[in-house]
Amino acid sequence: MTPLLESEEHKSLREAVAAFAKTHPHTTNAEDNTRLWQAAAKLGYIGVNLPEAYGGGGAGITELSLVLEELGAAGSPLLMMIVSPAICGTVIARFGTEEQKREWLPPLADGTRLMAFGITEPDAGSNSHRITTTARRDAATGDWILTGRKVFVSGVDLADATLIVGRTEDARTGKLKPCLFIVPRDAPGFERRAIDMELNAVERQFELTLDDVRLPAGALVGDEDAGLLQLFAGLNPERVMTAAFGIGMGRYALSRALEYARERTVWKTPIGAHQAIAHPLAQAHIDLELARLMMQKAAHLYDAGDDVGAGEAANMAKYAAGEACVKAVDQAVHTLGGNGLTREFGLARLITASRVARIAPVSREMILNYVSHQTLGLPKSY
Repeated sequence: MTPLLESEEHKSLREAVAAFAKTHPHTTNAEDNTRLWQAAAKLGYIGVNLPEAYGGGGAGITELSLVLEELGAAGSPLLMMIVSPAICGTVIARFGTEEQKREWLPPLADGTRLMAFGITEPDAGSNSHRITTTARRDAATGDWILTGRKVFVSGVDLADATLIVGRTEDARTGKLKPCLFIVPRDAPGFERRAIDMELNAVERQFELTLDDVRLPAGALVGDEDAGLLQLFAGLNPERVMTAAFGIGMGRYALSRALEYARERTVWKTPIGAHQAIAHPLAQAHIDLELARLMMQKAAHLYDAGDDVGAGEAANMAKYAAGEACVKAVDQAVHTLGGNGLTREFGLARLITASRVARIAPVSREMILNYVSHQTLGLPKSY
């Protein structure tokens, strides 16, 4: 089945998730959000991409992105789906030891445990090669000792552990050779501070401090010399899932605007009959559909094992979805006029949230850099 046409199985999954999401209306209450996560996990949606041998659905990022998109389209997106099963679950499934897989994959799949992901640093945002979080070995015990800081880490307070990206002490200079470590939330020296965000979301953002955090040798995921391969095994799904998040949010905003445009009457005519209202909404729909096609292509390439092809497509999908999401939200709010800024209609909060799809996990400018250099073969300016 090509990514242009969904299989009957995927259509059925989409319909099932949509029906499920309608029974769980959007909320910014953490307890309700947790119940939604657990209910979705019980139905197999949260771990649909994880291996069957460890309690998952045995499918891929294609199916997981579909789930997140439909939850978002119903107004109930789960941001931690991008992080826990897509990034952390994928990295552990592909590169973890048997012990790590047995410990983490079943509870990640059934929703009883969550894992956060820490890569961004105060001085290493888009330029991840400047990561300074350092891991050194204790020669006497074989333990790892981590030191560093991370910022804008989602849902640390909800997570049982955080997958931290660092670099070994002997690789602090030269090209980035990332290492990934599972850091339990209660590890001595591992501190978190909530960042005060003007973002109305259940999942909060945190700054992390690692002050000589001692971890057993088994905390290292994969090979310390594997370099970027392991990191991008998680970052490509992250971009696909961020695209799904943006597309779902855009579809939700558009659906609210369409409902209003059909019902709101001025001079005995529904405002949706006027081209000044109808055409921008039609354009928003087209942009969202185009972004979905690229997202599906990226997901299919990743699930087929084409990491290089998936990297290009995932970046393009994330870019397209971010732009489409912002435009859809903006037009939805504009369609409702003053009502679009009221709490009753629930669109105003998306004005800020939709920008996340443009900014994180990689800015649209860095994606344009990627396409300029990697796809078009143009020289770098940096």
